[in-house]
Amino acid sequence: MISFKNRLFLHLGINLTKNFCTKAARNKVKCDLSSKKTLGQPTQYTHPHLIGENEVTPLIKKEEYQNRRQKLVESISEYALKCNAPSKSHMIIIPSANKQFMSDKIPYIFRQNSDFLYLTGCQEPNTCVVITTSKSPSGHRTTLFTRDKDSHAELWDGPRTHPEDAPDFFGVDQSLPISELPNFINSFRKSSSVVNLWYDLESNVSTETSNIVRDYLKECGNKHFESPRNFIHKLRLYKSTAEIALMQKSCDIASKAIAETMEYSRPGIGENQLFAKVDYECRARGAEFLAYPPVVAGGSRATIIHYINNNQLVYGNEMVLMDAGCEYHGYASDITRTWPVNGKFTNCQKEIYQIVLEVQKELINLCSKLPTLDMLFECMCLLLGRKLQEIGLVGVQPSDSYIMKAAYQLCPHHVSHYLGMDVHDTSSISRNIKIEPGMVITIEPGIYISEKSKIPKDYHGIGVRIEDDILITVNGPVVLSRRCPKEIDDIEAIASRGAKN
Repeated sequence: MISFKNRLFLHLGINLTKNFCTKAARNKVKCDLSSKKTLGQPTQYTHPHLIGENEVTPLIKKEEYQNRRQKLVESISEYALKCNAPSKSHMIIIPSANKQFMSDKIPYIFRQNSDFLYLTGCQEPNTCVVITTSKSPSGHRTTLFTRDKDSHAELWDGPRTHPEDAPDFFGVDQSLPISELPNFINSFRKSSSVVNLWYDLESNVSTETSNIVRDYLKECGNKHFESPRNFIHKLRLYKSTAEIALMQKSCDIASKAIAETMEYSRPGIGENQLFAKVDYECRARGAEFLAYPPVVAGGSRATIIHYINNNQLVYGNEMVLMDAGCEYHGYASDITRTWPVNGKFTNCQKEIYQIVLEVQKELINLCSKLPTLDMLFECMCLLLGRKLQEIGLVGVQPSDSYIMKAAYQLCPHHVSHYLGMDVHDTSSISRNIKIEPGMVITIEPGIYISEKSKIPKDYHGIGVRIEDDILITVNGPVVLSRRCPKEIDDIEAIASRGAKN
């Protein structure tokens, strides 16, 4: 009878000869066994429908994460050289998010720190990555600190990735338990007389890690300390092929979900029902959760820019303004649509909607000229103002300054932001730089006429916003959210189907 051990070797395809215990064979066994372990996040073994060969997270391979870390080290080293930093030794510390609790042992849904996820692909809480260099950027070393082994915790919360499994899966140089982080930091300091420390104390993603860094700074009096946040954001600003594919999928899911919600809507429906519908449709198509608390604003509540109470009913001739997006394997979509709940725009609603739609299309076309986001905002104000003048809702004055100020009163928010792993992505990047191929932005003009407005009462309570997600390419802008209907005829046709039910 073949022993269990030999059957295992046969299953792994290892030749059972007298030489099967050679070093190469033993390494193959070790590698094959490791690939079939259950780790603290999806792998190709546990989730073959999500994770492909050599991928750490869906569509993103181990090598891409390694390249990101290499680029970060190179950009930081180059900056330090220009600034005449006293040392070529760098220590970059990026913590994961920690698990947060709503009460006692009841946790909130966990969402990873985007910068940490971008550099590692690790989706587990209470972890940390430390990247160290001594002489040159090419000689950097990545150490991933994983949660300590705890059989009791794993019984309740599921498996963790242990240090012996992390290097092969994540493509890091070594892994240690998180409890070793203070000793590791102090040991590196002792091995290098002067160290440039990179850590974002302001964001305070992890209180525990921040306290360790503060103790380190206090003990050694290290004055060579900066945040790596802006360097990471500059990398995140430009999306790779894999990231673009993930963002396209995120937009496809949200687009279909919003279209389904349009069709589901009808007079007398609750905003909470529309919220639940779009949430369900996104999750049913593979999204982990909504990317942010959605705006589901019926009637005059659409004039409240960040209305998220979503607890009123929508009646008769009112419109619904829905601002919603989903998160798909770490990448967000952000789409806004406005539609009549009974399937038919009133004349005033249609007039305002048509203006916003025309302005949005002009701004999207303008992206081919690679303006700044602030330039797009100024163009939005001017275009909205002129079109509102044409229908008599803004006073007739030739001054562009007057027109733009009048439009800003009716659209008091920016027209664009960067989009990616976060909804308002790479927040440290100025909106006053020219957009470039590889970036993803939103275009979201709106008009909000409150009941206190001096505009004729027929328009009071009308709030319209149309938002799409735009990939900038060398061949012009690509609308990632193009599958979400926004033409008047299409919207009326979809919404009227629900109103008839």
